[in-house]
Amino acid sequence: MAMERRIRVVDTEESLQHEKVSVRVAFATTDLKHVDQHFGSAQCFAIYLVNPDHASLLEASQFGKLIQDGNEDKLTVKLEVLQGCAAVFSQAVGGSAARRLLASGIQPVKVSAGSNINELLDSLKAELISGPTAWLAQALKRQSGGDDSSRFDDMEEEGWNE
Repeated sequence: MAMERRIRVVDTEESLQHEKVSVRVAFATTDLKHVDQHFGSAQCFAIYLVNPDHASLLEASQFGKLIQDGNEDKLTVKLEVLQGCAAVFSQAVGGSAARRLLASGIQPVKVSAGSNINELLDSLKAELISGPTAWLAQALKRQSGGDDSSRFDDMEEEGWNE
């Protein structure tokens, strides 16, 4: 299975990259307005960069019509498109696909059919302001380079003792 079309919004990611707290998320959609697709058979992913103040569409990647047949080969190109995303929102995701997403550092998030993407983006922005939930906190930690052990060196220089 190959990607049919990929549209990237130029300069959007670069202009928002300076934000300290930002996260890339994807939505399985057919109309770029609602989450209305199962992950494995998604015809399109809309990928956004979200920070506490703003959400911008980075790209939309379109795939051919797919069926939910358990064929794992079609997931490879989708996982490549989603690299760098913290999460993918869909109506459902199979167990094998969920494991592959998690192994790639992408949190699968199941939402109700027809969930409004703008409302989900607003919720994410509010969460970034008020304090992220577990999956979002983990994603931000991974994005920032994980556990920074150099903080112990800094503490030692400040005179901290065990």
